[in-house]
Amino acid sequence: MVATIVNWTSFAREELINTIKKCNNSSASGLNKLTWDHIKKIIRSEECITRLIDIANACIKLGHWPHHFKTSTTVVISKLNKTLYNTLKSFQPIVLLNTIGKLFEKMIGERLQFHMISNSFIHCCQLSGLKHRSTTDMGVVLTHSICTEWIKNLTTSTLAFDITQFYPSLNHQLLSCIMNKVGLDCKVSNFFKDYLVGRKTRYLWNNFLSPFCSINVGVRQGSALSLILSALYLSPILHIFEKHLKTLKIPISIILFIDDRLFISQNKSISHSNANLFCSYNVISSLLSKFGLIIEHGKIEVFHFSRSQGAFNPPPLNLSVLGGPILLPKNSWQYLGFIFDRKLTFQHYIEFYTNKAISTVKWMKMLGNSSRGINPIQKRRLYRCCALPITLYGLLLWYYNKAPTHYHLNVL
Repeated sequence: MVATIVNWTSFAREELINTIKKCNNSSASGLNKLTWDHIKKIIRSEECITRLIDIANACIKLGHWPHHFKTSTTVVISKLNKTLYNTLKSFQPIVLLNTIGKLFEKMIGERLQFHMISNSFIHCCQLSGLKHRSTTDMGVVLTHSICTEWIKNLTTSTLAFDITQFYPSLNHQLLSCIMNKVGLDCKVSNFFKDYLVGRKTRYLWNNFLSPFCSINVGVRQGSALSLILSALYLSPILHIFEKHLKTLKIPISIILFIDDRLFISQNKSISHSNANLFCSYNVISSLLSKFGLIIEHGKIEVFHFSRSQGAFNPPPLNLSVLGGPILLPKNSWQYLGFIFDRKLTFQHYIEFYTNKAISTVKWMKMLGNSSRGINPIQKRRLYRCCALPITLYGLLLWYYNKAPTHYHLNVL
């Protein structure tokens, strides 16, 4: 179904100012060496605000993304706690973009998000890359679903997997077709045809700086538009997948966080749940391949939630027929920073983050004492900004009305 085409209005002064206010001054600068602090000082001039808005509107009107906005530097950083650094997965690339270009991308992203959500084009199970949706929301949705089905004496089985090289794998031609279906103004579609091509970057690794090379694939990780474009790309896949499930009568729920997908099957028998998960995985893997996406088999996990007493030995989930692994259930499961156990006690989760917060507080002693270093007011501010967010991460998952919290609060 094609959505009603809505005309794209020009950017307003308030949009520019509100977007800049949300930007963090500590973010690294791009090739133009401008930081967000510089931009905030520049917009004190009304003439500068007018010029920036004129440039942003001209980009959309002319369907053109300037060459210097397409140029970036990719800083290669080694990941922590790796025994070997002989594979690409041991490194984390950080893309430094032009700061003015990032500002315009944020403004365009806000508009796209409003348009697609108001037209109900984004699937309701997508919980990332959108306003007012976070990892905590996903954790709360999952725990609520588990507890609700426990009342009906049903166990909950989950299958988590992600997509290999998700952002670089997005097909430009298919993305353009999807954007036409959303009901965007034709000049916006023309803008993205130019925005997605002609990009180049150079790699910085320690003291080595490579020459510029072309990167005309997918969307740029680190761009403000990447999340909303990826959500747009995945929406038709989810709608098609949902229709397949209804046709095959497979009782499966799905939650999506960027490229991490989670299947949820709730049944009295774990064997039946495994069968539902197997069929769903078969459908989604073939569907994703048609959209140019591949599941990373090494990151597939299965976990079962049950309140049963005594020994709990659920059968493994065999995906070898579909090219996947044989999945053995674990005693605990770490997902999006949350640590789950099968009874949702969250004891190991609380112990982990409490110890992490205590370590943070102990390191704060190095920053000063009663005679030198930072003063007590600064220490208090540092504690509230650094220690408390670690301690209370995912609080809503275990702290709610009538939940058993005696152990958790004692540890805290």
